[in-house]
Amino acid sequence: MARVMAVDYGTKRVGLAVTDAMQMIASPLDTIHSKDVVDYIVQYNMANELEALVVGLPKHLDGSLNEVEVHIKDFIKKVKQKLPHLIIERIDERFTSKLAMASMISAGATKKQRAEKGNIDKVSAAIILQSYLEGKAY
Repeated sequence: MARVMAVDYGTKRVGLAVTDAMQMIASPLDTIHSKDVVDYIVQYNMANELEALVVGLPKHLDGSLNEVEVHIKDFIKKVKQKLPHLIIERIDERFTSKLAMASMISAGATKKQRAEKGNIDKVSAAIILQSYLEGKAY
C-alpha cells in the first residue's frame, strides 16, 4: 500500500509528515525550505510511493482563509504537474501549532527542542495527517 504525506505549508518552512506503508500511523518526517519542498516530495515519491498528499487548509477563527492560501494553491499546482497521479486532500489546520506544542511538552521535549520552529512544523503536519487518517476510518 502506498503512503500518505501531510504538508503544513509556510512561506519559509514546510513541515512534512508521512504514514507507514499500512496508512495507520502518522509520523513527523522533516522540515524543508518552501522553495525545495516540491522537489523533496518528488524524490520521496520515487523512494516510497505516495498515494495522497494532505495539505493543511489555513483558516482564521472566523473561517476565512489565511493569506498563505495563495502560496499553497501555487504549491499544489506545481505538485500536480510533477505527480499527476497524486490525490490531493485539504484538512483544516487551525490550532495545529498549539496542539503540536502541547504534544511536544507532554512527550518531554526540552525547551530548546520546542523553540526549534521546524520541530513544531513537522509535528503540526503529523497532527494534520492523523486528523485525515481518523476521518478516513469512518
